[in-house]
Amino acid sequence: MAKEPIAADENKAVAPDDMSAPAQMRRAREAAGLTLEDLAGRTRVPMRHLAALETGDYGALPGTTYCAGFSRAYARAVGLDEKALVAQVREEIAELGGVGHGHHEIDEPVDPSSVPPRMLAWVVAVLVLLIAGGYAIWRMQLNTPPTDEQLAAEQRTETRIADPATPARRAAASAEAPAGPVVLTAVNEVWLRIYEPDGTRLFEGVLAKDQAFTVPATARNPMILTGRPDALAVTIGGQAIPPLGTAERTISDVPVSAAALLARKAVPPGSEDASPPAANTGNGAGT
Repeated sequence: MAKEPIAADENKAVAPDDMSAPAQMRRAREAAGLTLEDLAGRTRVPMRHLAALETGDYGALPGTTYCAGFSRAYARAVGLDEKALVAQVREEIAELGGVGHGHHEIDEPVDPSSVPPRMLAWVVAVLVLLIAGGYAIWRMQLNTPPTDEQLAAEQRTETRIADPATPARRAAASAEAPAGPVVLTAVNEVWLRIYEPDGTRLFEGVLAKDQAFTVPATARNPMILTGRPDALAVTIGGQAIPPLGTAERTISDVPVSAAALLARKAVPPGSEDASPPAANTGNGAGT
């Protein structure tokens, strides 16, 4: 077989024992009857990088690490001594002063098939961030009182049935109305907010068990927001009235003035009088 040129920057042919690494690779490939395309399929190394190896154009390759890895894969595919070829490639690169964007030395050549694609690495990183962020938000929501936006969303999905009190019921409620302040007493630890329609907050916080809050007599149409209406006992002038709710369901915009609470109290048994009225619909029942 005719002698091969040793590299793109050499001008004479040499004996096989003195061949450069590029010349050895090309000679072995041709002896195996393989094309660069065939070799690219076997090694999973881009054909342009294989061509750069065969011509000794190390500057066209990413760096020493990849040159060593590509050379190892090349040697394995054509039957050359992997360690000897890699050592010669690294020696030739060192004589050139390094390749690519920098000189990166390695203890062992890296097989390019073990290097994950950059896009896959980015996808995995993004997925990890999304999962971590979702878990953090979920944990925060467990310990955070419901927001106005969450309450609005719940109200849009719930079917609320209006049940306005009739004049007869209002008259009965007035006749039985006890005098005195409205007092909310916690039967279990509960978070609540008492506020006026214009947004003025009369109270916001957590009531410990047996702790009470008295609604100011000067409050203008006070309303309540809480996620545990069943944890509050309500009295007017010391007289107990039906609770604001019987289940762990968030209520909002529920009037807690004496008049509003007595109107609810006047609803006859059999109707859902213990359920909070729907927001912005007057006195009614909601499930």
